Amino acid sequence: MQVRRMSGALGAEVSGIDLTHELSPETAGALRDLLNQHEVLFFRDQPVEAARQRDLASIFGPLQTHPAYGTIDGFPEVMILESTAENPSKIEVWHSDMTFRQHPPSVTVLRGVIIPEVGGDTLFASMTAAYEGLSAGMKRYLEGLVAVHDFAHGFKESLAEPGGRERLDDALKKNPPVRHPVIQTHPETGKRVLFVNALFTTQIEGIPPLESAEVLAFLYQHAVLPEFTCRFPWQKDSVVLWDNRSTQHKPVNDFLPASRRLHRVVSEGDRPY
Repeated sequence: MQVRRMSGALGAEVSGIDLTHELSPETAGALRDLLNQHEVLFFRDQPVEAARQRDLASIFGPLQTHPAYGTIDGFPEVMILESTAENPSKIEVWHSDMTFRQHPPSVTVLRGVIIPEVGGDTLFASMTAAYEGLSAGMKRYLEGLVAVHDFAHGFKESLAEPGGRERLDDALKKNPPVRHPVIQTHPETGKRVLFVNALFTTQIEGIPPLESAEVLAFLYQHAVLPEFTCRFPWQKDSVVLWDNRSTQHKPVNDFLPASRRLHRVVSEGDRPY
């Protein structure tokens, strides 16, 4: 297995491994170690089928489903993320996956199925590096604060569409707002991470609303400074594994009217705090 770092903050391209077959316990352990070290891993030319992608994600813990996305027939864990000219993606904001859950995903496994000829990259940011880049005073201020994360906030564009609230009514009922500490300790590395994101976080509790809004605005900008990020250009059958507890990501929707289709599986794993 060969590993090539992608940036100073996070990310590594891994070659010399075949993800289309069951991994030995030793190889699975090596992947977990690499993920803890680099936070996001990139693989090329890995035509993993739905069952194999599901099994790959299960290395990192029990699997989760999503209340708003379609899935592969027979595989409710394998979500379809598709953007077309007729139905473009509405997610264009930096985020961690599904932090509206009390137990957000620990690891995401994403495969490129239909990739546009140009555009459609994904940006990643290290929330470990973002925390380390804060001043000592800001770290002290944030310690112990709790933020609210809300499914309805993240899917407000979908809810505003005709029939959107009716379509997502069950998801709204099953996913009320939840609370997560703003600063968390990664359960495997022991490193401190920043855990708020512009898609799902709505407020910090216990401080005035204006102060909350200003602090969150600063943290959203700080978290994605270029020195904390890397960029991945997709190809068909590329596979990306990322640690959802210590990263954020953002799709670059610059490929329309072309189409892009990705398949995603997420594992719950350990609670991040």
